[in-house]
Amino acid sequence: MSRLRRGERTERGAATAFFLMLVVVLFACAGLVFDGGSALNARMRLADVAEQAARAGADQIDVEALRNSGALEVNTEAARQAASDWMRAAGYPDAQVRIDDDGRVSVTGSATGDTQILGLVGFSTFTVHATATAEEVTQ
Repeated sequence: MSRLRRGERTERGAATAFFLMLVVVLFACAGLVFDGGSALNARMRLADVAEQAARAGADQIDVEALRNSGALEVNTEAARQAASDWMRAAGYPDAQVRIDDDGRVSVTGSATGDTQILGLVGFSTFTVHATATAEEVTQ
């Protein structure tokens, strides 16, 4: 083995360092694709369930008001209960239901999921949020 002369440089190990950095970058990209896809899927599912819950709430018409005055109004307690029950049955027990004065039912939910690949680099969970609004319709 030859000794380095003064001012000489060696490049031994440069390919190994480059390869290790490339593996880390590719692993992070794979994690973003896989775990990012899981997060998008979880958010879309939550949004779908929130939309259905809001519709279920907006379907709760105050029959007495309709019979007495012909006004189409949402029964707020029944709407809140129907939307909450829908979210709870779908696995989102902490959903928030809000009913505006004009009868719009808004449902907001959140969900937390576990990462598969990004957990190895410190990102072990992700949280998604969705809000949906529905109102009664007359035709």
